[in-house]
Amino acid sequence: MDTLSFLGNSDITTIEKFYQQYLKDPEAVEPSWRFFFQGFELARNTWPEKPGTASVNMDKEFKVINLINAYRRRGHLFTKTNPVRSRRTYKPTLEISNYGLSDADLDTVFQAGTDIGIGAASLRDIVVFLEETYCRSIGSEYLFIRHPEKIDWIQSRIEKTKNQSHYPPGEKKKIFKLLNQAVGFEQFIHRRFVGQKRFSLEGTENLIPALHYIIEAGSDLGISEFTIGMAHRGRLNVLGNILKKPYENIFREFVADTYDNSVALGDVKYHLGYGNRYELDNGKTIDLNLAPNPSHLEAVSPVIQGIARARIESKYQKDFTRLAPILIHGDAAIAGQGVVYEVIQMADLNGYRTGGTIHIVINNQVGFTTNYLEARTSTYCTDVGKVTKCPIFHVNGDDVEAIVHTVRMAMQYRQQFNTDVFIDILSYRKYGHNEGDEPRYTQPTLYKAIATHPNPREIYAEKLISEGVFTQEEIEKIKADFDAYLEEKLEISKRSGTLRIQQFLHGDWKNYRYAGREDFEKQYPDEVSRDLLRFIGEKICTLPEHEKFINKTYKLVEDRRKMLETDQLDWAMGELLAYGTLVYEGHPVRISGQDAVRGTFAHRHAAHIIEDTDMTHTPLKYISDHQAPFNIYNSPLNEYGVLGFEYGYSLATPGGLNIWEAQFGDFHNVAQVIIDQYMSSAEEKWGLMNGLVLYLPHGFEGQGPEHSSARMERFLSMAARNNMQIVQPTTPANLYHLLRQQILRDFRVPLVVFTPKSLLRHPQCTSSLDEMAEGHFRTVIDDDQVEVDQVRRIVFCSGKIYYDLLAKKQEFDAKDIALIRIEQLHPFPTERIRAILHKYKNSMLNLYVQEEPINMGAWRHVKEEFEDFEIFPIARSASGSPATGLSKIHQLQQQEIIGKVFRECICELQNKYCGLQCKDGSTRTEILKQYKYFIDKNTSLK
Repeated sequence: MDTLSFLGNSDITTIEKFYQQYLKDPEAVEPSWRFFFQGFELARNTWPEKPGTASVNMDKEFKVINLINAYRRRGHLFTKTNPVRSRRTYKPTLEISNYGLSDADLDTVFQAGTDIGIGAASLRDIVVFLEETYCRSIGSEYLFIRHPEKIDWIQSRIEKTKNQSHYPPGEKKKIFKLLNQAVGFEQFIHRRFVGQKRFSLEGTENLIPALHYIIEAGSDLGISEFTIGMAHRGRLNVLGNILKKPYENIFREFVADTYDNSVALGDVKYHLGYGNRYELDNGKTIDLNLAPNPSHLEAVSPVIQGIARARIESKYQKDFTRLAPILIHGDAAIAGQGVVYEVIQMADLNGYRTGGTIHIVINNQVGFTTNYLEARTSTYCTDVGKVTKCPIFHVNGDDVEAIVHTVRMAMQYRQQFNTDVFIDILSYRKYGHNEGDEPRYTQPTLYKAIATHPNPREIYAEKLISEGVFTQEEIEKIKADFDAYLEEKLEISKRSGTLRIQQFLHGDWKNYRYAGREDFEKQYPDEVSRDLLRFIGEKICTLPEHEKFINKTYKLVEDRRKMLETDQLDWAMGELLAYGTLVYEGHPVRISGQDAVRGTFAHRHAAHIIEDTDMTHTPLKYISDHQAPFNIYNSPLNEYGVLGFEYGYSLATPGGLNIWEAQFGDFHNVAQVIIDQYMSSAEEKWGLMNGLVLYLPHGFEGQGPEHSSARMERFLSMAARNNMQIVQPTTPANLYHLLRQQILRDFRVPLVVFTPKSLLRHPQCTSSLDEMAEGHFRTVIDDDQVEVDQVRRIVFCSGKIYYDLLAKKQEFDAKDIALIRIEQLHPFPTERIRAILHKYKNSMLNLYVQEEPINMGAWRHVKEEFEDFEIFPIARSASGSPATGLSKIHQLQQQEIIGKVFRECICELQNKYCGLQCKDGSTRTEILKQYKYFIDKNTSLK
């Protein structure tokens, strides 16, 4: 029991008063006090005072108890955990005088010793015990945890062992060999590849024994797999010595001059991922996967969580004790990067839980050139772990045995309670930020100390020699043998200058291939019978009779049932039918995002709240007895963390449809790192395939700058080499086929869908069951309401503006205009567009119409793709902000855009639509010239 929970704010007089009441009548005091006094009496009876010792009064006993609890709560502030600099000072200290005790009390026997498991003991022995337990190489923070069983678990293990382990000689030899591999590897590379960047682990080489024993302890406790995320510092060492990536492959990355066909552009060696399966010393087989990571230090953190969750669900039947994530942070990054907080807040949420992550901090006490005192306000870089009440251990980076002890305990805690644990390894960085950097410019005092500081291998070797575990000669032989082994691997690496990058999770992706340009020109037949679609539609429109729902839910479901009867299905029904058919066919579907269950615009309603409860009914979970899972989650209010999670989930679930939806389209900009570093470039850098779908609501409807544009231009600026599919569908049927196509193809690329807002309920934006039962996703939708020979203008557009143009075209009965919808913007459907341009042979003018400012949206991308054809834009004026905040100005701008297509005769600038039937018989060249003058002269409102 943590007695401090009720003693901390109590003065001694009050405690004495309660005790006297207890002696008279135990029932007269509160239960918590009664239990405490019962324990106190038990201790006095079990360990009576030794002969010759003075009787101890209650006042002193409680002062000792307060001292014990001070060590438990604040002992971490006074540890010997910093190997290269003095610790900051904190007051009050743990001097006994600060707790009402004096040197005269040191030999007095106190019953309070029972609280730490040593029985009645002198104050001197109690202090020695507390110093060894709480103030040596390990600092323990745990009393802020709000669950007594967790506190008891940690406290009992710390105090029973004095927070240390005693290893037999054989185990010490094993620890040393691991440490030798870590140090020897770094020193070998430093000698053989002089001046090359590697972001050395030197100063924190004890990370390698730490990881080894985490993995071994985890396997003993039932874990079969670890997913690991880390930045560049020490990555090569971890790859070689923990994941067992062949040393010759690592060395080849320093000298290779070309890649094989595994990647297009590749990446620097300290960003690459790797996966392996091998047998541990304990005979257990383990799977290890280290994910690739960019220079954005914490970008991989949410990705790892997504990978872990996906594999826990698909491979281990949701058993969180079978797989554990490990995240390795830098001290500056864990304190400074906001995505760390996002990930930690997601740790115990239903849709994102992974059963607890082991967080290890390589604490160099500096970030690039920034001193730790300039890098954070908090006492520790790991204080973010207190947000979710996770235990935190600070360990001296030079004390390998303390590190091994700590990681074993951390692994046991994780398996017991399925929560995160933080291990802060206080160490140093031998060189600057990289091997070519001069750290003495900015940290001269620190690096003067580091220059003469022995490395962890030397420190541990000296200890083992003094204990008789090794002789000096044996130590030198171990070092020389490993060095010779690395020389052999270096020679092997020189036999080829071609580098092959292992595809991450290659076993999961063996049935998928990389896409070519031709794959996006193909039509993928997608036949689901009308009867099956109707069956699934009826399931979507069914509520359990034994449950009660609000009246609006009954109306919603009835309206959807009427859509099936009238064969006019809206956007939501097209979307839900896609999910329903996929899970029916055995493909799992997962969706998450802010308000994803209902939908930001209240269109989806994938789940219905049962009245007067917090329970929901999700129709897509009840399509058939043999269906695949359907899961949809409202995410926390963050984008970076959640999108990274979903990218990782999709990476580990190639056979499933995985969707992240932004509340509004431009909210993706908070997650831009994931889009830049993973979605758009991971295939070229690391050979990753990924089928993640982004829903980005987009459309100009007068809702202001932040709720109009999904920043289409940003995605198109990154679009190249078939790295993404970027679409803006305009019918429920096309969305339905698009989503099914994403899963039914034998390749995967991220799919960016600019979804509508007003079209969700637009009366003309409907599709029939036949359109879904037959056909395929259409990259371009031609105008089937025109006579080909009458067309004089071809108007290309994408998205919602098509319906605005269509309404005006129908109002004018304009038979000479063909409205062509470009549904897929990348890869651009060039051949289909060419066919349309040749089809309308009498057309005199090609226009591209968009709602966005001309410097945004798809115009510049479309212009490049139309390099062989002349095409004119109609758009809002160039602007730094996407849209106006005033509804009336928005309406005027929208009318002007439509008016430029329909309102004026371009010859006489009349205020009346007349097409291109010009009275003066102007030639096509003259009309084009006049039209360009008209467009330039009549710019949008500013």
